[in-house]
Amino acid sequence: MIVCAIDDLLFSIKIKEVAKHRGVDLYFERSADRIVETVRDKQPSLVIFDLNSAKLAPMDAIRSLKADPALASVKTLGYVSHVDSATIAAARDAGVDEVLARSAFAAKLAEILTRA
Repeated sequence: MIVCAIDDLLFSIKIKEVAKHRGVDLYFERSADRIVETVRDKQPSLVIFDLNSAKLAPMDAIRSLKADPALASVKTLGYVSHVDSATIAAARDAGVDEVLARSAFAAKLAEILTRA
């Protein structure tokens, strides 16, 4: 199970298509207030964040996950515009496990979903 904190419709569709072909279970959380609760309930192997999402407050969610002893070991991956160095630095400061440029995320999506 992978939880996706993504509100971008095009990326959501792309992720769903790849996951379907790979037999990967996904859950999309589109409420900033519910991300941590969803991770607690679903116990995913990976949480994917759109780090550029203003609606989902990804940095707050990542900090909360990493501060919770029961959830800190859940792997987190965020994707972001490759030119957005401030967001990349903020995500690393928040504790995200891996940050990828949006293009690298799209190119490696099948591998990411399969290894999770």
